[in-house]
Amino acid sequence: NMASLCRAALGQASAKGLSGLQTSSKPLISKSPLVARPPCIRISERCPVLENSVWSRRRAEVCVRAASDEESPRPAGLVGEDAAAFDVSQQSTKSWALFTGLLTGVLGLIYLVWIQPGAGLADDFLGLVEGFSNNNPEATILLILFVFAVVHSGLAGLRPKGEQLIGARAYRVIFALVSLPLAIVAIVYFINHRYDGMPLWDLRGVTGVHELVWLLNFVSFYFLYPSTFNILEVAAVDEPKLHMWETGIMRITRHPQMVGQLIWCAAHTLWIGNSFMLVTSAGLMAHHLFGCWHGDRRLSAKYGEAFEIVKARTSTFPLQAIWEGRQVLPADYYKEFLRAPYFAVTAFTLGAYFAHPIMQSASFYLRW
Repeated sequence: NMASLCRAALGQASAKGLSGLQTSSKPLISKSPLVARPPCIRISERCPVLENSVWSRRRAEVCVRAASDEESPRPAGLVGEDAAAFDVSQQSTKSWALFTGLLTGVLGLIYLVWIQPGAGLADDFLGLVEGFSNNNPEATILLILFVFAVVHSGLAGLRPKGEQLIGARAYRVIFALVSLPLAIVAIVYFINHRYDGMPLWDLRGVTGVHELVWLLNFVSFYFLYPSTFNILEVAAVDEPKLHMWETGIMRITRHPQMVGQLIWCAAHTLWIGNSFMLVTSAGLMAHHLFGCWHGDRRLSAKYGEAFEIVKARTSTFPLQAIWEGRQVLPADYYKEFLRAPYFAVTAFTLGAYFAHPIMQSASFYLRW
C-alpha cells in the first residue's frame, strides 16, 4: 500500500526531505457509496515514491484536502460521522460545570432583557408584530415564525464568513442570543393562543385519539437532528462545528428535524383541530422544508464530494434510500439508538409531557 511505499522510501531519502511525512488511519471517500478506500496519506513535503505516480499524487492531494484532526472517529465504510456517539471517558467535569454556569447566566440575561413582564423587549416586539397583523392570531404567529426563520436560517447561512471574522465560539454565542429569544416568543404565543381561530373538528373525546397523539408526539422527538446532542458545542463550551452525520436516524432520513416537525404538527393539529393550528403547522413546515435545501447547500459547500456520497445513500423522504437499495442497514442497527443521548431524549420527552401544566401557567403569566 501507499504507506508501505513511503516507509520504504525513507531509507533512500534524506531526513529533511521526508520530515513532514505523516499517516492517517481515517478512510478516504470512495466513488462507490458503500466502499471506503484504504487509509490515506497526508503529506507536507513530497515523498519520492509518490512523486513518480500520478495516481498517488492525486490521491495524496485529496487526502490533504479531506483529512482533519478535528473530525470525529468514523466507523469503517462511512464518509460522514457517527451520530449520537457519547463517550463518558471523554467528558470533562470542568466543561459541564462551565456549561451549567453559562446556561444559568444566559437564561438569566434573557429573562431580564427580553422576557421580564413590563420591562422586557419581547413585549415591544410582540406589540409591533400584532400591529402589523391587526391582532389577528393566525397572522401574528405567521409573522413571528417568519422573523424567526429569516434570522435563524440567515445567521446559519452567514456562519462560514462570521466564524472567519470573529471565531466559531463568538459567532455561536451571537446566534444563540438572537435565535433563542425569538423562539421563546413563538412558543409562548402558541401556547397562549392555540385554541384561537375557527374550530374545524373536535376529536379530543374520541377513544384512542389522546393515546395516538401522545405516541406521535413522543416519536417525533427521536427525529431530532444529531447536532442537537452536542450540547457543549451548542453552548460554545466546545468549539462548534458543522457536522456531516451518517448513522442512526440519518439512515432513515437525511433531514430528521423536518420529519420530526411534521409528525409533531400532525399530532397537534389532530388534537387541537382549528385554523390557528393549521396555520402554525403550515408556517413551521415551510421553514423546515426550506431548511432541507438550505442544510444540503451548506454541507455541500463545506464537504463537497464527500457530501454527494452521503446524499447518494440517504434520502429526504423517510426510508426511501433503504427500499431503493441505496442504504443498507447494519445487522446491529438498533445499537445506534441504544446510546446516552437517546435515553436523555426519552427522559426529556416524558418530562416535557408532564410539565405541560407548568409551561401553560408560565405562558399565561407572561400574557403574550
